[in-house]
Amino acid sequence: MRLLHTSDWHLGRSLHRAGLAEAQRAFLDHLVATVREREVDAVLVAGDVHDRAVPPLAAVRLFDDALHRLAELGVPTVMISGNHDSPHRLGVGAGLIGRAGVHLRTDPAGCGTPVLLADDHGAVACYGLPYLEPALVREELGAGTGGHAAVLGAAMERVRADLAGRPAGTRSVVLAHAFVTGGTGCDSERDISVGGTAAVPAALFAGVDYVALGHLHGCQTITERLRYSGSPLAYSFSEAGHRKSMWLIDLGPAGEVAAERVDCPVPRPLARLRGRLDALLTDPALGVHEAAWVEATLTDPARPEEPMARLAERFPHVLSLVLEPERDPAAPHTSYAQRLRGRTDQQVAEDFVTHVRGGAAPDERERAELAAALEAARAGEG
Repeated sequence: MRLLHTSDWHLGRSLHRAGLAEAQRAFLDHLVATVREREVDAVLVAGDVHDRAVPPLAAVRLFDDALHRLAELGVPTVMISGNHDSPHRLGVGAGLIGRAGVHLRTDPAGCGTPVLLADDHGAVACYGLPYLEPALVREELGAGTGGHAAVLGAAMERVRADLAGRPAGTRSVVLAHAFVTGGTGCDSERDISVGGTAAVPAALFAGVDYVALGHLHGCQTITERLRYSGSPLAYSFSEAGHRKSMWLIDLGPAGEVAAERVDCPVPRPLARLRGRLDALLTDPALGVHEAAWVEATLTDPARPEEPMARLAERFPHVLSLVLEPERDPAAPHTSYAQRLRGRTDQQVAEDFVTHVRGGAAPDERERAELAAALEAARAGEG
């Protein structure tokens, strides 16, 4: 059986101020084309379909279009809710939609009830475990006071109990949205540690032929049978080095797993540049990044004037500016409070500017502007 594993679509999300709606639509076009051209037997979507619990209307429409297109292919789709999704909203109409072959699994009570698929070699039981927030589901799953590992372990007990009652040779697939030990995260993932320790051991999934994981945005292999597809698009500059893809999984007659990465379209590359502003604007080696979305970290000792506008002249798609001024390692590291003692208001203001700029004192023009501002403040007090 050929499975296409994807996750973390985050419909409705942007990258800083850059809209990604068209890029997300292009990805879904690519997904549908891959299902058709690679003769996929089932699509697995491991959570975070939307970026927020109440998604914008444009994202809802895009999701609706994706459901119709997947249903028209006649290829079963199994989809779970992630920690960004509202399980109740995502699961509305699940029973009716399931009749069209799109199976939404958003209710923890259904963890042990699989979607049954079949090929020439027999049945495949596909279990969808939605994101399980410990505080909300531990009682329902009988997990006591435990955290993420406890509730996921309880859900997997239900999976194994159901699987044990099925005919010998039934193959098994689990979709889960979790942080599995050994995975590598990035800046664009929402922390799920509230409610218990975030990471769960891979051993929780023992005995399952394939586990389609969601939550981490980098495509990665925990074991040959446990994989993250990652997000189809980059949602932070920490993902600049990611190769965005989906997993094409061939599940053999005895549960053997053969995996192939299918690359996703790249709307625009990401680049993280670092250095002094003049160097970034003149270095010919950086010309390859002029069409990229850019995060620039400036190391100038003093903040340059209008750095974003000047960067945009060379890098028109610059989205993020970070200031990390170079500091003299020999400079004394006295505290700000110590530098305040015995200083006039003008000196305090100048010292503050020097402090936040890594040792670069204000020039004559800046001193005059500080003096004028202080004088205006004193006049206002009267």
